[in-house]
Amino acid sequence: MGRQELAKKIYDIAHLTGQFKLRSGQVSNEYFDKYRFEAQPELLREIAKQMAPLIPVGTEILAGLEMGGIPVATALSLETGIPCVFVRKKAKDYGTCKFAEGLEISGKKVCIIEDVVTTGGQVVLSTADLRSIGAKVDHVLCVIHRGPEFPEPKLTEVGLTLSPLFKKSDF
Repeated sequence: MGRQELAKKIYDIAHLTGQFKLRSGQVSNEYFDKYRFEAQPELLREIAKQMAPLIPVGTEILAGLEMGGIPVATALSLETGIPCVFVRKKAKDYGTCKFAEGLEISGKKVCIIEDVVTTGGQVVLSTADLRSIGAKVDHVLCVIHRGPEFPEPKLTEVGLTLSPLFKKSDF
């Protein structure tokens, strides 16, 4: 499947109109419901195939952010053989009490995987958490960057490079 065909399929299945409050607090009249494309095996497989070349050389671990980044990171891991961890917004208070589940990441080159990024607020928070336990994080991949500015200022400020598969203008 070509890039434009994938963009059209994602748009057709996941683009909604109405009034939506975003995580950033912004209100938008359009929304990309990432779960609609993540729940489709054919689309998720093709997304992973097309995102794989964006993974920085030397990446040792993919870090899927709760919740939408987890299926994308899992699909990328299956596509590339790079292991992944699953990153919670908050460490659980039982069991292992970790916010990054799956592998030890201290000293490892970690690439954050997200589904849709608007301003990067959660990415910044999760990056701080991952760095606090020794992960080397300098890159973020996402399926869609829907923010008004590129590169995303919040991410640049904390030393992150964002590589989206698609920007809002691609749709």
